[in-house]
Amino acid sequence: MTGLSSVVREVHVAVAVVIRDGRVLIARRPDHVHQGGLLEFPGGKVEPGETVQQALIREIAEETGLSVSESSLEPVIGIRHDYGDKRVFLDVWRTQDAAGVAEGREGQPVEWVLPDELRDEDFPAANRPIIRALRLPAVLPITGAIGNVTDGVSALRASLARSSAGLVVLRAPALAPVEYLRLSRHSLPECSEAGVGLIVHGGPAMYRETPGAAGLHLPGREAAALSARPISHGAWLGVSCHDAGQIAHATALGADYVTLGPVKPTATHPEAKAIGWDEFRRLAAAARVPVYALGGLGPDDVTRARDEGGQGVAGIRFWWPEL
Repeated sequence: MTGLSSVVREVHVAVAVVIRDGRVLIARRPDHVHQGGLLEFPGGKVEPGETVQQALIREIAEETGLSVSESSLEPVIGIRHDYGDKRVFLDVWRTQDAAGVAEGREGQPVEWVLPDELRDEDFPAANRPIIRALRLPAVLPITGAIGNVTDGVSALRASLARSSAGLVVLRAPALAPVEYLRLSRHSLPECSEAGVGLIVHGGPAMYRETPGAAGLHLPGREAAALSARPISHGAWLGVSCHDAGQIAHATALGADYVTLGPVKPTATHPEAKAIGWDEFRRLAAAARVPVYALGGLGPDDVTRARDEGGQGVAGIRFWWPEL
């Protein structure tokens, strides 16, 4: 009718990331359904009266024949997405304790795939932050005080030797740009030998001038000056955020993850006011990208961060020596 606008209701969808031996269970959507032909994670609409956990247990059993316990389910990320003809809230949870043999009980082919083999173009657009969350580590170390290149490389080598990081953010604000580039180029072989991806910190030029870097982490001031993603989608893009507006801008830039904090008071940034876990939970719930809790945290806080809707924790002091 002329003059009336239709209201598109949001559909609450429970999504299961079922992990076994480091591989993730995926299926292909039937051609005749919404987003047909694309890959998907098990799951479906949360029915009236159901909790999301109950929906996950039911959907996993109906679609794959696997059984999971409610206690094995852990939150991963929540994603709101507008397809134009359909709005969905993807409530994503993981389990590593599914019993049985997986099969496509609705006629869909299923397979176990390594997270690094998941490609954006094979999934509906709303699923892409899930892929980021699966490929990103739970702990994101950040380098601490670095006064010169020699000491910085030495400290990085020592820190890598006693950690199991998958990625490291190379942050050294005290160094002049030319010295930072020397540091990043000398740090690449150290990270490569340890099997760790090096994410450079600063503006886009730092990434362009460091061939072989795994990605770029933008400080808030650098992100604020940009209107589009400054690097290719084949590399990681992170952004430092402190509030909802900065998270929204990072998302618009195409960030793969953000850090958010400080959650607790921290010695490295004593002037920054802590936001606390309640505010972290609120902001992470509204984010459409994986969110790392930052500030006074360490690996022991990963479970809390995930319970509050985060990807995990990022930080300095838990792994970086005092120089």
